[in-house]
Amino acid sequence: MTACIEARGLRKAYRSTVALDGIDLRVEEGRILGLIGPNGAGKTTFFNLVTGAFRPDAGTVMLGEENIAGLSPPQIVRRGIGRAFQIASIYPTLTVRESILGAVNAHRRWHARLGRRFPLAEAKVHADEVMELVKLSSRADTRSGNLSHGDQKLLDIALALALEPRVLLLDEPTAGMGPEERWQMIETVHELWMRKKMTLIFIEHDMDIVFRYAQTVRVLSYGTVLAEGTPDAVRRHPNVIEAYLGTRFQAEPA
Repeated sequence: MTACIEARGLRKAYRSTVALDGIDLRVEEGRILGLIGPNGAGKTTFFNLVTGAFRPDAGTVMLGEENIAGLSPPQIVRRGIGRAFQIASIYPTLTVRESILGAVNAHRRWHARLGRRFPLAEAKVHADEVMELVKLSSRADTRSGNLSHGDQKLLDIALALALEPRVLLLDEPTAGMGPEERWQMIETVHELWMRKKMTLIFIEHDMDIVFRYAQTVRVLSYGTVLAEGTPDAVRRHPNVIEAYLGTRFQAEPA
């Protein structure tokens, strides 16, 4: 399959701490990748390098045929990378609709229209489509700060979708949720992927979710790729069991 995004020799150090130590990581177009590993393994650093929040010390990040490593975050967004954060990044005083309309207008460079009382019909249609995708249409006129924790995270995903990404990065989409809410969230994300068929990379600590929804799993440990493969192969990998999973997942069926 064609690689949608591929890291080659990607390295990042913070003073004496090496966060990523020359990793290679390939994600095929339209696939779902689960990125797992203990705290400090380098998962969020990988996201920060892909999105331009940090510059790599070495290596490349190929989006299709273009190396995007070192580009600014706005440049990377315009090339098709969207991201939702572990802690939702929202505008609490704006309604859901206003927030998404603002993201649509900014992405399409309609800056002069951000404050218009009557937004462009094209922007409104796209905002309505995004709200429907993440199941927030019924809360369109709710102030973002008044949403539940789960709905705030859905709004954060919606803001990323408004940027029309080819690749969507989700940093712990179920963090801070109870069991039922976690499964509702990840099912919404999976339905979104099925409809849009974008490339999806998610960081997640709930292994039940990872092994159910990820098509491919990469395990990071101390800045290197410890293992990669199908969920079944990774859950049975002796190094992964020893370093991260323990024995709970070893004998479970795929």
